[in-house]
Amino acid sequence: GMSFLPDVKVLCETCKGARFNPETQAVTWRGKNIGDILQMEVDEAVEFFAAMPNISHPLQLLKDVGLGYLTLGQPSPTLSGGEAQRIKLVTELSKVRDDITRRGQKAPHTLYVLDEPTVGLHMADVEKLIKVLHRLVDGGHSVVVIEHDLDVIAEADWVIDLGPDGGNAGGRVVAAATPEQVVALGTHTGVALQSVLTR
Repeated sequence: GMSFLPDVKVLCETCKGARFNPETQAVTWRGKNIGDILQMEVDEAVEFFAAMPNISHPLQLLKDVGLGYLTLGQPSPTLSGGEAQRIKLVTELSKVRDDITRRGQKAPHTLYVLDEPTVGLHMADVEKLIKVLHRLVDGGHSVVVIEHDLDVIAEADWVIDLGPDGGNAGGRVVAAATPEQVVALGTHTGVALQSVLTR
C-alpha cells in the first residue's frame, strides 16, 4: 500500500505566519494590526470593538454561546463539530432582529433542527445555549432539538420521547407532551426529568 506523509507547514520568513504582507501589517487601528486582531480571543475582541456595534454584536453572540475562547483567526477545520454548529447558530441569530440594538431584520419564520448541540459543553455553556434557543423562539422561529441533556429537555415547550428503551428496544413514541406531562407519564425520560424540574 501507499503511505502518505503528513502535511508539512513551513513558516513564512517575511510575515512569520501572520499571513499578510508588510504593507498590510503596517496598517494599525487602536495600536493593533490585522495579525494582532486575528490572534485575539472573541472575549477580548468584544471589548476592543465595543464602540462598533456592527462588529461587537456578532462577537457578543459568539460569547453568548460559550465560544469566547476562540481566536478570530482560528482556521475553520480546527473547530469541533459542536463549535461549528454553534457558529452556524450565531450566524442565524445575528439575522434575528435584536430589539435592544435594533439591528438585524425580521427574518422569515425558520425551522432549526439541532442534533445534540450540547455535546462536549460545560454546564454554564449549556445554559447560554438554552438562552440562545429561547431567543430564536422569541424571534418567531421553531427549534427542534435532538437531545439527551435533561436541562435542555426541561426547557422545551414540547417533548417527543422515543423509547421505551434504547437501540432496537426503542424508536417508538412513548410520550408527546410538555416536560411536566412527560414526568407524570413516568417514562424513562420522565423519571430522569423529575429531579431537574423540581430543582
